[in-house]
Amino acid sequence: MQQSELFHIAESWFHQQEWKPFPFQKETWKAFLQGKHGLLNAPTGSGKTYALWFPIVLNYIKNSPEYKTKHKKGLKAIWITPLRALSQEIKQSAERITQDLETKMTVGIRTGDTSTKERARQKTTMPDLLITTPESLQLLLSSKGYAKVFKDCSAIVIDEWHELLGTKRGVQMELGLSRLKTICTDLRIWGISATIGNLEQARSVLLGPTSKAHENSILIKAKLNKKITVKSIIPKQMETFPWRGHLGLHLLEDVIPIINKSKTTLLFTNTRSQCEIWFQKILEKHPEYAGEIAMHHGSINKETRLWVEQAIRNESLKAVVCTSSLDLGVDFAPVETVVQIGGPKGVARFLQRAGRSGHRPGKESVIHFLPTHAMELIEASAMQKAVRNAAVEDRIPYLNSFDVLVQYLTTLAVSDGFYPDAIYPEIKQTFCYQAISDEQWQWLLNFIVMGSQSLKTYDEYKKVEVEEDGKFKVNNRAIAMRHRFQIGTIVGDAVISVRYQKGVYIGSIEEYFISKLTPGDVFTFAGRNLEFIRIKGMQAHVRNSSKRTSKVPSWMGGRLSFSAQMSELLRQELYTAELDFKKQSKEIKSLAPMFTKQREESIIPKPNEFLIETFKSDDGYHHIFYPFEGRAIHEGMSSLLAYRISLLTPITCSLAFNDYGFELLSDKEIDIQEVLDNNLFTSEYMLSDLQKSLNSNEMAKRKFRDVAVISGMVFTGYPHKGIKMKHLQSSSQLLFDVFKDFEPDNLMYQQAFTETFEHQLEEGRLRLALERIAQQEIVWKKCQNPTPFSFPIITDRLREKLSNEKLADRIKRMTKILTR
Repeated sequence: MQQSELFHIAESWFHQQEWKPFPFQKETWKAFLQGKHGLLNAPTGSGKTYALWFPIVLNYIKNSPEYKTKHKKGLKAIWITPLRALSQEIKQSAERITQDLETKMTVGIRTGDTSTKERARQKTTMPDLLITTPESLQLLLSSKGYAKVFKDCSAIVIDEWHELLGTKRGVQMELGLSRLKTICTDLRIWGISATIGNLEQARSVLLGPTSKAHENSILIKAKLNKKITVKSIIPKQMETFPWRGHLGLHLLEDVIPIINKSKTTLLFTNTRSQCEIWFQKILEKHPEYAGEIAMHHGSINKETRLWVEQAIRNESLKAVVCTSSLDLGVDFAPVETVVQIGGPKGVARFLQRAGRSGHRPGKESVIHFLPTHAMELIEASAMQKAVRNAAVEDRIPYLNSFDVLVQYLTTLAVSDGFYPDAIYPEIKQTFCYQAISDEQWQWLLNFIVMGSQSLKTYDEYKKVEVEEDGKFKVNNRAIAMRHRFQIGTIVGDAVISVRYQKGVYIGSIEEYFISKLTPGDVFTFAGRNLEFIRIKGMQAHVRNSSKRTSKVPSWMGGRLSFSAQMSELLRQELYTAELDFKKQSKEIKSLAPMFTKQREESIIPKPNEFLIETFKSDDGYHHIFYPFEGRAIHEGMSSLLAYRISLLTPITCSLAFNDYGFELLSDKEIDIQEVLDNNLFTSEYMLSDLQKSLNSNEMAKRKFRDVAVISGMVFTGYPHKGIKMKHLQSSSQLLFDVFKDFEPDNLMYQQAFTETFEHQLEEGRLRLALERIAQQEIVWKKCQNPTPFSFPIITDRLREKLSNEKLADRIKRMTKILTR
């Protein structure tokens, strides 16, 4: 059958639905039928599913002229989705095509939710089209005779590739694809990605930078001119002193008319706790919404989430308060309006959420931006520009994730075994392992066979055997079973309980915060000043302290930090405050009272200026620095600076930071001139100073637990009988200490440090920020009182010490004094 005839089949189907195929859909069909690989860049709700299901089915029709009467069973295409929640949706689209075109093709799903009965059935007869997740694909590669199952597969589509890129699940996918390229006789690899900054690199990672697939590939962009309108909700009464902690609830009544005007509204919050609070408050103030409003976030059970998703489709809900659990996929036609509560911290996330409204080709997307404090209006203004210029972040891919590679090699050894000489060239073609050396490869092979150098006397680390012909194989059934239970790369962040030495329980904090403390550090928690003594298992032992200065815990959800792109946009927007009033956006204009107050005590920095403010209060001496680089960078920079100052003069500092700047609070004054004269903002010796300033050993120890779990050095337990986090921690801690003392060149041990600095502390971005500050003129303002810019940072610190009511009263008193 000629291409024109195949196109005619597809176009007639579109015509029957009263649709017209988009140019990008036709371009994808054509490239696919020519045997090309590719990456399709298309926004949510643009018809991307039909862009790839169609050519897969048309290709089958082309190769089976008698497709209506004779059907050859067997797997023909795989569709990978990062989210199980989307699989039902994708299946419906595929079935619509296969049934309407009268093929006998079957469509099946295989995820963690698939029943044992269905899996058993798939074992004997695979569906023609399989929808699965990265983890389930690896599980299929761990079953005997997998090559026969995949042999005739002609296509693999990786949906939402931007979500997998820059994660270890993405690396897992790269490895799976490297194997399928070899065993499938005629495979086409396609990725679908929303807009990201580094699309070309995304294609390289997907196909392998040096592979034949990359040479014969195409990047297709959907030019749909989707209109996105951002509407800021500007408070009628503007605060001169913005502070965090309202969660935006003071603007709740401004949201009600928006909800009433739309059929369905999604209200996006950044954290689960904020989601819960907004849901409660709307119902409390507007009981008439009972039964018409729901909540959706990752901690809610699956049944409820599915019910909410269905209710949105039926238009039976007026509003849903949600977190990023509804960012992706799930196809909601009726959602008219989206409200973003608080800064989304990244352009890509904001555009993704905006795209949930008007979720149909050609429809306008409307997103309302609700600031939780005045400074966020600068973010709102920056977002308007980002949307106009389509400026989106890059997703940075991982390199040399040896833990994922160890897991993969064990997977291959569990199924049919592998010959290193055959697998090594496949692995070298992936983006992640393009620079792997022969020595590293040899080390990894030794590691899966004997355990590492320092563990070779222990049998439990000897998983793989080398057979006479050189094949690497797992022959022990118990090892194979344990490995299959542990396939995956998602390791949760653990929670540590905080207790007094005598055992009285105070509460629990994410271990990320605790891991950075050194014994003797004081932090404030549950209204008490506590001195950190030690970590024992999954408990932090503390005692009361009379020291006034303190560190304040932060939680994972509240730690969403600005992306590099967002920080740059925010700085550019802030600089417009000094421009002619006519050239300012309405958001910046509305902040005029705050900027006027800021100028009374201090300045609004210009592009070539870096602002430092100092003042004294009852709490001590405040030293505030404004890099406007986002929370994650300020966390590293504040520790670095505090450490360098302590080398000049013995001083105890407590640190606080937000997305705009950071504060060092101390009981005696820091000589800022001395800081500048000694060039303490230099990027020289940054890495070694950073390692000393943060408890990098403890941070790497926590990171190592993930590495140990993924590589299978520690076992997480059987289903419904998981091993407690504290046991996992102590097992991995033992290994970490052994490697530290006896085998510091162990690749897994080294990887823990690399990931701590590159991914957690974003060392590269921190270096660029310091280099930028070195080029700026430093303006040091000695203030009498807190300024509007410093206010959110100071009030953040108070939140830990006071209950919400007391905090609100204290802030009202402070604001009253400052606005006299």
